[in-house]
Amino acid sequence: MAQHRVCPWWLGYILINPLRRLRQDPAKLLAPYVRQGMIVLEPGPGMGFFTIELARRVGPSGRVVALDVQDRMLQRLKRRAARAGLLDRLDARLVPPHSMDLKGMDAAVDFVLAMYVVHELPDARRFFLEAAGAMKPGACLLLAEPKTYVSREEFEAELGAAAQAGFQPLEPPAFAGSHVALLKK
Repeated sequence: MAQHRVCPWWLGYILINPLRRLRQDPAKLLAPYVRQGMIVLEPGPGMGFFTIELARRVGPSGRVVALDVQDRMLQRLKRRAARAGLLDRLDARLVPPHSMDLKGMDAAVDFVLAMYVVHELPDARRFFLEAAGAMKPGACLLLAEPKTYVSREEFEAELGAAAQAGFQPLEPPAFAGSHVALLKK
């Protein structure tokens, strides 16, 4: 599988452009999967295009654990969450590139959103193993990769790594411009 570079921090400003909602509406995409009180894991949240909606949906009793390798992305995400009045629902963590560093989260996560991030990781298999270890039995992982950047073959390799980690495919949602899979632990 080809490895792609990590999205530069400054590109995060383009990714949070409100016009993106016309093709990729976070509220519509997340509605079937995220409810009040859930613990949601979001690796590679960038500046929070999906994170803010996740925080709204988990409510005051829920939590969004957002993991990124770039502190600048996390700082901007926290500022946006604070402005939206949602910072208390966000656990933003700086992690090393080789691991999500999920100590203490064994079988705690209700939902994982892996949006345009797995192709940036050095080891997709490790990602899926770590995610599975953090997820509750029956929890789901929504995986999406950009078609303009990730080939069908690369996406199939990611799905193979997910299957090796014990994930089972479910019927995925449509998401414009993306390869998409919904996976159940």
